[in-house]
Amino acid sequence: MAGRGAGSDFVEALARGLDVLACFDADHRTMSLTEVATAAGLARPTARRLLLTLEELGFVRSTRAGFELTPKVLTLGMAYVGALGLWDIARPHLERLVAETGESSSMAQLDGSDILYVARVSVPKLIALRVDIGTRFPAQQTSQGKVLLAALAPAELEVTLAQPSRSGLPPAIGRSHEQLCEELTEVRARGWALADEELAPGVRSVAVPVRDRDGVVRAAMNVTVHAAETSTECLLREHLPRLLRTAGEVSAEWALWQSRPHVEVPRGPAAG
Repeated sequence: MAGRGAGSDFVEALARGLDVLACFDADHRTMSLTEVATAAGLARPTARRLLLTLEELGFVRSTRAGFELTPKVLTLGMAYVGALGLWDIARPHLERLVAETGESSSMAQLDGSDILYVARVSVPKLIALRVDIGTRFPAQQTSQGKVLLAALAPAELEVTLAQPSRSGLPPAIGRSHEQLCEELTEVRARGWALADEELAPGVRSVAVPVRDRDGVVRAAMNVTVHAAETSTECLLREHLPRLLRTAGEVSAEWALWQSRPHVEVPRGPAAG
């Protein structure tokens, strides 16, 4: 993982530390030193120093079975979420949408050529893909990704699509770059995107943009259904109008939140 920095200001040690944190996931909650070193592409002595440093900082703890993350890791992501204010605003709207549709709904943002899930309200249904907060998928194979890609300027779109996916999934086949650009033009014009079993068999979804106070698309919200249970016609006729309404409400409330007057006054000396 490490060793990919090109700039003169690139800090390799920091990159390696982040690589170590990224080794842990739901399937690798506890890892030995050797497993961490292998997963991060590091020598064992380097991995050991990084793990001990992260342990001293409180992000990792050592156990008899190996090393595991601590809840302090959440602070790295929650600072971003808290600054956006988006999840607190979106949650009740997502919950109501899921109650109305009986289907799962998520929000994602663009991270390179992938989408990254930042919020989700799900229902217990058998579906081909597991999705959690932090899950990433190739953007061009998802409805949310198409919405986010369609919002990019042409030059920015080319740079984004040139980046390799970090999702671990194989690249899409059977569609040319020109066909993708044509579809994104349609998405931009109509304001929503459909992904019909493009990411995995049985997974069908529709997505719409979520905008900030300046009208810039900052996230995408979707409704995901099982293709065997819900037709494309039903998805667009029944669920898309509710999704558009919900995303509009979230965008409007987020714009108000971003426009709120807020001044932080430093504490002065204690009175008396």
